[in-house]
Order: sequence, then structure tokens, then C-alpha cells
Amino acid sequence: MAFQTINPNTNKLVQSFDAMTADATDDAISKAAATFDAWKTTDYAVRAQLLYKIAGLLRAQKQELAQIITLEMGKLLSHAQGEIKLSAEIFDYYAKNAETLLADKILNPVHGKAFIRSSPIGILLGIQPWNFPFYQVARFAAPNIMIGNTVLVKHASNVPQCAMAMERIFIEAGAPLGLYTNLMVSHEQIIDLIADKRVRGVSLTGSESAGANVATVAGKNIKKSVLELGGSDAFIVLEDADIDQAVDWAVVGRINNNGQCCVASKRFIVVAEIADAFLEKFKTKLAELVVGDPVDTKTQLGPLCTEEAATKIANQVERAVDGGAKIILGGKRVDRIGAFMEATILTDVTQNNPVFYEEFFGPVALFFKVKNEEEAIALANNSPYGLGGSVFTQDIERGKRVANQIDTGMVFINHPTWTQADLPFGGTKNSGYGREMAALGLEEFVNKKLIRISELSDPF
Repeated sequence: MAFQTINPNTNKLVQSFDAMTADATDDAISKAAATFDAWKTTDYAVRAQLLYKIAGLLRAQKQELAQIITLEMGKLLSHAQGEIKLSAEIFDYYAKNAETLLADKILNPVHGKAFIRSSPIGILLGIQPWNFPFYQVARFAAPNIMIGNTVLVKHASNVPQCAMAMERIFIEAGAPLGLYTNLMVSHEQIIDLIADKRVRGVSLTGSESAGANVATVAGKNIKKSVLELGGSDAFIVLEDADIDQAVDWAVVGRINNNGQCCVASKRFIVVAEIADAFLEKFKTKLAELVVGDPVDTKTQLGPLCTEEAATKIANQVERAVDGGAKIILGGKRVDRIGAFMEATILTDVTQNNPVFYEEFFGPVALFFKVKNEEEAIALANNSPYGLGGSVFTQDIERGKRVANQIDTGMVFINHPTWTQADLPFGGTKNSGYGREMAALGLEEFVNKKLIRISELSDPF
């Protein structure tokens, strides 16, 4: 399996890296196991001190780290800097709050006394994607290290330098060897890793097919798994919404990270009364985006992560049109070197269209006009995915009622689906299961141990 840095702005190979041997991988697991035996006995204060140091190093090296992100997967440099900032905030959040959130939960049984104690479970494997190469790692590693677990991280093959940089940050912060380990391994080796008796859980962010494979192996080996898979977030605009505000957020929701975000707004569902006005303004805003080098501060839409990704989404658009969809804007590859795709709007995507239930991972928006709120909700729920979604209305109570009927793990009112350290993140249906971030992110890979104290007069 090739681990390569290929600059998507030029499609030129920058550097290649060798995969780890089986012996090196086994040695890494052994070190993680030995470190777990020691780390699980450390105080929360010791763990927190390490996380605070990591957060400080991320902030101090923000420019350098952001440049690596941009080089490897094409994220706008300003957005890459924002990702590093968010990653530091996640480490800070868990350093500050984990001890309180993991404190003993006192129970009140009929007989005796009892409490629940949160204990670590061992080595965890995190299989991470390329689109947020530091943030994704932060939200997996920070809570689990605070719990007392140790982590192995297998990153996407097209961001090897990001993967190595995060491991280096841990080393510079003084983390014991084996606490956080970057693994450059093949897909076949991942199966062996999940099956290894020393590994006690696995978390994956990736495709449905990858999630199904990981869940199968984890289940066969009786191990906990957390899956954050694809999404096709609905962006509902009701007739009483502030159209200009909704359009501005629609652009951000669709184009953030060059359109390559699991919780990007992908299906724009607008009530008929304002649909035409919304579409015209949305089209105008997308058409004005400046396409170019992601390092250039003037650029608003950069390349996709790889040439393969750009080819795939261009082919999706072509299949959509063959199935009856209409192109209102864009629809083609940008005429320049690099993995670029035009900002695109498709309409008339019916349920019979072969792409109707697919996820578009790039700057392509699907636009739907509906009669009313009920149709909007029904269309939003007519998807195999259930990650996030958003509702735009000036009536907040109405927004809450609509949000309650949307079958997803997250719904935002008057804002596209977003993320922050103190909000849980995760979905339902084919978007996976389990949660990351906030308090819920601490509960996935914990042994919630019941400890009961009997009285001398206990009838049992």
C-alpha cells in the first residue's frame, strides 16, 4: 500500500513512505500494551498536563502544521489554520473536563451502597480519514487518553506527513512511548490489528463499506466499535427564513473544506414560496467563488484531495444528468492543472435518478423545491444517511419542532451542521453509531464498573 504526499493543487508527487512491516507493527502493539499498564494508573492531573502541552504545541506550530495539511489534501490554508485551532481546543476541553465527567456516579439502590466507576479498557485503534487530518485524530485521541487508554492511529494513505506530525507533537509534549502510535499499515494489516487480542476497541471515520468491514471484524472478535460514516445533510429553508442569511450559510455549508466534509450541507430543500429567490442568490454566490491555489489568500475554492476524488465527483454529475438532472451551475472539471471541480448546482434530481441516494463529497449541491414544511421533512428523511442537518426559520419554536422530526444524529437551527469540542458528534442509520466529542465522547471506550458495598444486615 502506497503512502504518498501528492499535492492536489499540481497533482505532483512530493514524497513516498514505506509501510510498516508485520514485525514493526507487532512491536508497536506490544509497546502500547506495556504503556497501558502504567498509564491506566496515572492521575487525571498527569494526563491533563500532557494534553495541555499538546494543545500548546499545536498552537505554537499552527502555521507549519497548516501548511502540511494544505500540501497533502488541498484545504485552504486559512481553513487548515482553523483546524489546528479547533484541535487544540479539543485537547484543552478534555484536559479541563474529563476528571469531572468521569467521576464516580453514586447510585441509590434499595439495599446497600453502590457507585459506577469509569475505568479504561486498553489499547484502542483509530482509523482516521484525510479530510480533517488533525481534528479527527484529536477527537479520538484526547478523550481516550484522558480515560487512561492508549491509542494506535492508522491514518489515510494520502496524508502521511500529517500523521507523522501529530505523533511528533505527542513526543515533543513528553508522552510516554506507546501512548500514541502512528501506524502506516495496509488494509490487510488493519484486519489483523482489530483481531489482535491486545486491541480492545476500534473507532473509524470513513466510508460505509469500510465501516461495515470494520464492524464485522470487531463484532466477530467481540470488541466495541464506533463508526462515523458518510452523510448527505439536508439544509431546509422554510418560507419565513431570512433568505440572505440562509444563502450565506448555504455557501459555507456546501463549500467548507472544498465541499469534502461528512456534515457538509449537500441537499438544499427550500419551500416553494422562496425557492426561486433562494436559488438565484445561491447560484450567484457560488459563481463568484475564486478558484485557485489553496495557499493563496484570495482563493475561496481549492482542489479536491486527489485526482481520483475529482474524477469521481465529475462522473457522479455526469450520471446525474444522464438520469434526468439539470445543471444550473458548473458541472465540469476546472480547466487547470490539479484536482479541481467547479462549484455545481443540480436540480430535478428525482428519486429514480441513480445518484439520488448517494453522497456528493465535493462542491456539488443538490437543490429541491418542495410545497411545504411536511414535504421538506419527508424529503430530508428520505436518505440512507442520518448524520446531520439544518433548518432555517425565524420562528425558533417551529425550528425545534422540525428538528425533532429529522432522523439524524444532529440538527442545527439557522446554521449548517458544525462541530465544537463541547458538542457531541455522530449519526444514525448508515451514518454509523456512537458519539465523539463532549461528555458522550468519553463514554464509548470506558468500562462502567459497578461497585456495590454490602451492609452487615444485607439480606443478600
